[in-house]
Amino acid sequence: MLQFLLRRLLYMVPTLLAISIVAFVIIQLPPGDFLTTMVAAMAAQDEDMDQAAMAALEEQYGLGQPVHIQYLKWMQGIVTRGDFGDSFGWNKPVSELVWGRLALTFVLSLASLLFVWVVAFPIGIYSAVKQYSIGDYFATFIGFLGLATPNFLLALILMYIAFKFFNQSVGGLFSPEYQEAPWTWGRVADLFAHLWVPVVIIGTAGTASLIRIMRANLLDELRKPYVVTARAKGLPEWRLLFKYPVRIALNPFVSTVGWVLPTLVSGAAIVSIVLSLPTTGPLLIRALLQQDMYLAASFIMLLSILTVIGTLVSDLLLAWLDPRIRME
Repeated sequence: MLQFLLRRLLYMVPTLLAISIVAFVIIQLPPGDFLTTMVAAMAAQDEDMDQAAMAALEEQYGLGQPVHIQYLKWMQGIVTRGDFGDSFGWNKPVSELVWGRLALTFVLSLASLLFVWVVAFPIGIYSAVKQYSIGDYFATFIGFLGLATPNFLLALILMYIAFKFFNQSVGGLFSPEYQEAPWTWGRVADLFAHLWVPVVIIGTAGTASLIRIMRANLLDELRKPYVVTARAKGLPEWRLLFKYPVRIALNPFVSTVGWVLPTLVSGAAIVSIVLSLPTTGPLLIRALLQQDMYLAASFIMLLSILTVIGTLVSDLLLAWLDPRIRME
């Protein structure tokens, strides 16, 4: 196991280096750059930019240099100083923009993840144990409904319900009086009062999917000979269920760690835009639209790092949870 861990950690270095190159090149693929996007926006408003000002901005941002020179300078800043560069659109350091929104994104995504697991786990077990019962059919119907309903549509519905029946300010994670207020117990309570709407919205599709996966895996395990033998020996049903089949059927829950970690950073971008959430998702979309290369490339790099780490953690947890899996 130790050799496996060390080998995977060594593999991460060239993997992340390759990802950084691909991410930076992809950002550069669309025609033009941040300045051309800005000039086009000014032209749409019947404004012109002076050529001298254009040359000064190009020199300031280093946009006139070859792509490989820009990449090497970017990587040098990351490795030596932890500097991800400056955002063109915000005129701020990228690290300041990312870390400023990261905490709320983590709170929202972790709450959504807990909601998914807490809801999907018992319903999936019930649907498998009570196959073809009324409860199973109802859970199946709700699951398909959750998968078929777009999250942004559900966001609009829940915003209406929250405003109409609970008299709650919709949009954002805070009431207007707490938007710029310092952190107090009142602001924390206001955050949790607003958190349930985006948590339910973001968690709906994931819950529906994991219910179906848990049900299918557990049904497959319940029909295997070792379960029949254990039941014939008189092992109590609840002990039999949770000691063997459920433990093996939990593998899909553990394997989701690989994509959960990057989701904690990216957030649900479309839902965040609809609900006006101060998370990192809308920031990434804006960076891509404006060709804000350092901000967008830093986001992609961060998501890639978390994906690689999440996959490693998922593999280790699966080996611990399921003795059939061996890292050798």
